[in-house]
Amino acid sequence: MAEVKLAAETRTEFGKGAARRIRRASKVPAVVYGHGADPMHITLPGHELQLALRTPNVLLSLELDGKTQLAIPKAVQRDAIKGFLDHVDLLLVRSGEKVNVEVYVHTEGDLAPGAYLLEHVLSTLTVEAEATHIPESVTVSIEGLEAGASILAKDIPLPKGTTLAIDEDAVVLQVLSAQAEEAPADAEAEGASEA
Repeated sequence: MAEVKLAAETRTEFGKGAARRIRRASKVPAVVYGHGADPMHITLPGHELQLALRTPNVLLSLELDGKTQLAIPKAVQRDAIKGFLDHVDLLLVRSGEKVNVEVYVHTEGDLAPGAYLLEHVLSTLTVEAEATHIPESVTVSIEGLEAGASILAKDIPLPKGTTLAIDEDAVVLQVLSAQAEEAPADAEAEGASEA
């Protein structure tokens, strides 16, 4: 897992007007909380933060007032139309500390031949991992699965040091048989009367 360094500044102005000024300066308002400390209001560089957040569960190394603190993103608010970052909530973490995060479930392989559909009941898995070793995603094989087959959370291989933080019997993926759409009964009656 990559660690991204960001220079943070303490924020002293609050409210909509202050947040708009921060965003016009290509920065993002943020709040850092955790470990029983009072929340810190900071400002982060917008472009660098946007690039960092492309990696799921990225570990951020915040340089603030001569100190470096590790944090992970907990909530990201974006502009609904333009997609720019509006605000970010960060959770302080320490090396060796366990945190609960969501990781994406990727599939590999092909289903058995036939008209089958793969339903992603859960697209992410909640896992507990060390803050400095959070996996970006987990991968599970669907090779040869047929209708009626399902993959439970406990069936997904997890990286070393990572454990499930949800019910191990939760269905993550299931295979369904594709159903042909039936013709309406009125159309069948019309076809019979024309013949």
